[in-house]
Amino acid sequence: MLDDESRAILRQYQANPALTVPELADLVRMTPARVTRRLDKLHEDGIIRGQEVVIDWTALGYAVHVALRITLDKTVSRAFDDFMAAARLVPEVLEIQTFLGRVDVRLLLIARDLPDYQRIYRDQVLTLPHIADIEALMTVANVKREEALPL
Repeated sequence: MLDDESRAILRQYQANPALTVPELADLVRMTPARVTRRLDKLHEDGIIRGQEVVIDWTALGYAVHVALRITLDKTVSRAFDDFMAAARLVPEVLEIQTFLGRVDVRLLLIARDLPDYQRIYRDQVLTLPHIADIEALMTVANVKREEALPL
């Protein structure tokens, strides 16, 4: 598992991924060369998979965020594969998750406003193959969104 030095690096890196290696080395009281080796190892081991930009979709005019819980028609043998292939092509779908249980798939999608959401829902979501049931949950507020783990 992780030793104390790697945990310290990850803790600082999670708090501020824009840190340079020398800044990170200062914070964790290690040399930049040692931090670089540790970071390389964390990447190699798949612990750090990359960095990403987190976009505030609301600031870009996408005020409507909807989670669609979808149950697929399980009498069709390729229902899952066909649905996934088609859902990936909907540009407004930001996330696709699969589940065990009554609900098979969750799509997170964005829209500019309610008329835009209705257009996306009618023209793109309802045309996805093999949907047996669908439930829409509109986001009212994001109370907590945390990617960092307490290391």
